[in-house]
Amino acid sequence: MACAWPVMPELLDLHPKPADMRALVVEGLQRTPKQLPAWFLYDAEGSRLFELICQQPEYSLTATETALLDAQAPAIGAALGPGTLVEFGAGSARKVAPLLRALRDPAYVALDISAEHLAEACGRLQGQFPAVPILGICCDYSQLQELPPHPLLSGSAHLGFFPGSSLGNFEPAAATALLAQFRRLLGPGGRLLIGIDQPKAVERLEAAYNDRAGISAAFAFNLLARLNRDLQGNFDPAGFRYRARWVPEASHIEMALVSQRGQTVCVANQRWHFAAGEALITETSAKYSPEAFVQLAAAAGWRPQARWSDGAGDLCLHLLVQAD
Repeated sequence: MACAWPVMPELLDLHPKPADMRALVVEGLQRTPKQLPAWFLYDAEGSRLFELICQQPEYSLTATETALLDAQAPAIGAALGPGTLVEFGAGSARKVAPLLRALRDPAYVALDISAEHLAEACGRLQGQFPAVPILGICCDYSQLQELPPHPLLSGSAHLGFFPGSSLGNFEPAAATALLAQFRRLLGPGGRLLIGIDQPKAVERLEAAYNDRAGISAAFAFNLLARLNRDLQGNFDPAGFRYRARWVPEASHIEMALVSQRGQTVCVANQRWHFAAGEALITETSAKYSPEAFVQLAAAAGWRPQARWSDGAGDLCLHLLVQAD
């Protein structure tokens, strides 16, 4: 039977408006320490740089998770059951392919902040899986209150997919809130497959976020370029240096741009002072043991159904179901 869906996937644009970005910048630069939402990093250039980070030898998370998905896709597909696969923060959408092969009559909905990156990823995936209905939604998934009305999102179970240990970019309270939000978005009977990076040697963790090729640093500095372009900022990149360090009390890696001198910057129609040595935190990445993650998920109304891990115990894929 011929597929009734178009060859090119449909795209919905729910990207936050520039005014929303301006308010978030003001809020973030008023914090102590200064910190902006991690999704600001993912414009078209930031998304491209992140894909390069994932290819660096120091950053093993992507290769480990991809291999685990390839090896365990049949078991994961059987555990997930039928339904529409909804990927939060799809990026290049390369990790979902084994699941689409393993699921029976799958449909796929990709959520990502970068419209250009999303269109490219969905188009490539549609070419790879021409019979699979695909929908791309450009949005900040962390702020999405409900999934938009669409045939792919009605009448079937929603299977959430959140790879890449992206939950680690959220502080614990915000991570719990995000998991609870996913529960609401996926609706009754929804399930969630989530990749979680686990604690390991500090040297390995810091090297993963400070690669020798300097891609991680370029990724962080691209944030300043975006602020200068989109919000009429005048950040001088030469006035900052990149830093990635493990913060043991928070069990996370902290990535930041550190001011090299006292300086005043204009952005979002306001002036902001940076003291010498003051950090602008661009992103954090928390690491959770299986026990710590299950406890976090339980606080958001999820319970564990299954778990898959690589041989070294570096990363886990957790399958969660909604608690009664």
